[in-house]
Amino acid sequence: MGLMIPLFILVLAIIFSLSFLLFMGVIYFELSNSDIPPGLDGGGKLRIVHTIMIAIAITGKILENFGLCSQIGFTRYVRERLMIRKLGEDPKLFIKDLQFDNVPVRIYQPKSPSAGGRKGVLFFHGGGFMFGSIGTYDPLCRYISKETESVVVSVGYRLTPEHRYPTQFEDCLNATVHFLNTAQEYGVDSSSVIIAGDSAGGNLAAVVCQSLVNRTDLPKPLAQVLIYPAVQMIDFNLPSYQQNRAVPPLYRERAAFYWLNYLCDDMLIMEEMLDGDHVPVDLKLMYRKWLSADNIPDEFKARGYKPRVMSSHADDVNEAVKCALEATCSPLIAEDSVFCMQPKAYILTCEFDVLRDDGLLYKKRLEDNGVPVTWHHVKNGFHGIFSIFSKGNFLFPSGKLAFDNIADFIKNV
Repeated sequence: MGLMIPLFILVLAIIFSLSFLLFMGVIYFELSNSDIPPGLDGGGKLRIVHTIMIAIAITGKILENFGLCSQIGFTRYVRERLMIRKLGEDPKLFIKDLQFDNVPVRIYQPKSPSAGGRKGVLFFHGGGFMFGSIGTYDPLCRYISKETESVVVSVGYRLTPEHRYPTQFEDCLNATVHFLNTAQEYGVDSSSVIIAGDSAGGNLAAVVCQSLVNRTDLPKPLAQVLIYPAVQMIDFNLPSYQQNRAVPPLYRERAAFYWLNYLCDDMLIMEEMLDGDHVPVDLKLMYRKWLSADNIPDEFKARGYKPRVMSSHADDVNEAVKCALEATCSPLIAEDSVFCMQPKAYILTCEFDVLRDDGLLYKKRLEDNGVPVTWHHVKNGFHGIFSIFSKGNFLFPSGKLAFDNIADFIKNV
């Protein structure tokens, strides 16, 4: 018994020391690697949020090394606990969990009476195809439904790396087809369905809209809402990728990591992919008409841009991620015949986001093909403001303003 107390104290001291070292290491990593540019909204709060994200990931890796759990599983679990709020029933909404063609969905229906069919919003969440869920996006989908008086369908597509491309796209397409066929059962005018998503979900929304072009058996979507969408896996050296390469929470390398996990399990080819070695030279030349930085207004190059010399390509790298060159993965490279038949669009971009130029280039392709585009650029925004704007003390005013702008589009389209 006499040894128990000193041993207990020793164990506590070790735990405290390791926790302190972990804390200091996370702080050092954040300060050493992250860049918070002047003019970014809530830079201090963003550092805190990102530091928490790093701590979760590192803790998950430690636990994985001890064989206790997977890093991804731990990260998902903690993020869910931090982000999901027990909101319970809503006095203004009917909320129900269902399945559309074996895909989990959550439906939000306003309780207020409606003179006719409402608008419907199919929403695909972000999270790099690896994270995010119906639960983490529940507050936002409630807000969309109440603010716009529309029926919102939040789609719980399967995640990578357990399920790789094209599983996520197929889940979203199947859920969309089901809803378009049954919209009236939920009080929705089938000709007034909007397809929306943020980040990876923006990619899925764009791809689903493109995939419906030749479907004569379905009503056409009314509009698409693309919130800082990831629409190409070809050029990681656009101006926004260079300028915002270290702006949290989405570093340039982190964006490539998500894309690689979406397609394959070979993380060793990341540097080659960032250099563009995964794209054959003849295709690089062909894609220039759509992907060239010349298509990006000069105002977005003011913070710096250095054109890169075109590199050769590596056959093995190309083979590993050849799906990146399919329009169902990189919708920016779809043919004009597909773009000209797209529904009107709303595109939101953020200045301090590596994906900013993805949105700008997609906007140009739509406009060049005669598709009306409503564009909202958040000059002080960063990647993720849409999904974290409502988190209590970590509220970012730019995120709230961006969301209100999106809601106005949905109400008035």
